[in-house]
Amino acid sequence: MVYEHVLNMVGNTPIIKLYLKDAQNVSLYVKLEYFNPTGSVKDRAARYVIDRLLEEKMIDKNTTIIESSSGNFGIALSNYCRSKELKFICVIDPLISYTNETIIRKMSTEVVKVVEPDINGGYLLNRIKKINKLLEEIPNSYWINQYGNKYNAEAYNKTLAFEMCNEVTNIDYVFIGVSSGGTITGVSSKVKKVYPNAKIIAVDIVGSVVFGGKPQKRFIPGIGSSKVPEILEFAQIDDVVFVREYDVILSCNELLKTYNIFAGGSSGAVFTAIKQYFKTQNIDKQVNVVTLFADRGDRYSETVYNEEWCMEHFCAPDQLRRVE
Repeated sequence: MVYEHVLNMVGNTPIIKLYLKDAQNVSLYVKLEYFNPTGSVKDRAARYVIDRLLEEKMIDKNTTIIESSSGNFGIALSNYCRSKELKFICVIDPLISYTNETIIRKMSTEVVKVVEPDINGGYLLNRIKKINKLLEEIPNSYWINQYGNKYNAEAYNKTLAFEMCNEVTNIDYVFIGVSSGGTITGVSSKVKKVYPNAKIIAVDIVGSVVFGGKPQKRFIPGIGSSKVPEILEFAQIDDVVFVREYDVILSCNELLKTYNIFAGGSSGAVFTAIKQYFKTQNIDKQVNVVTLFADRGDRYSETVYNEEWCMEHFCAPDQLRRVE
């Protein structure tokens, strides 16, 4: 197929089957979402939301789009807004990687960096305060609000979940990392409709407050949140697995060394959760498990895959080198 524009190549990402050495009865199917045009699952929402807002005339060519992002959604929105000739302001914080910030600054109309931590030790709440201030100051401005925008969940329902249900027969489990909540909300409603007995397992990180955890400083973006996303009210979740950032790092390195998959932090999180979950389950028959790896590992080269960074925050380099 020949595409007219690279940004039209959204979705229909490859799906691969992984074999877990400690869970013989688990057939694990992974959607490799980093094959989307700007490198993450967020391409699906960025394209869909912008198109719907224009169709519904909720925004126009003179609207300034505003969003808060730790990286991937900001990258996706900056690209899709530019392709539609829309002004885009991205609100970021110091935890964003150098690579992500560089791309967002190249593609956005303006970037605002919030540097004051909020009451939870992160920056999200203060990023949102900044957005509300910008909305007051800028006429004809619109906040995408991935935490509450119904089109965010709808995007994943109509694209990602649709593909999952077509590609895997008889889905028994779906593991989804939770941050803004749009992916799990959209995917869960579609999967439950097609496979009512499938279990939807949310994956959260220690230090996130999404599912009632105690807030603490987190270092890996793209998983967890300092607030409870409003959109989760519509998610159909059967269970929640919490993972530690230390284990996420080990899992990312395991994916690279064992499966040749260079994936980001949230991918390591769902992989960790799947391994943890099935260690505690008595599975006596073959089950089909579906998940997604949201983004590429190169955006984490300064953190998750950097031995000095890992040693400073979590573990010694030799612990990573022992990962097989």
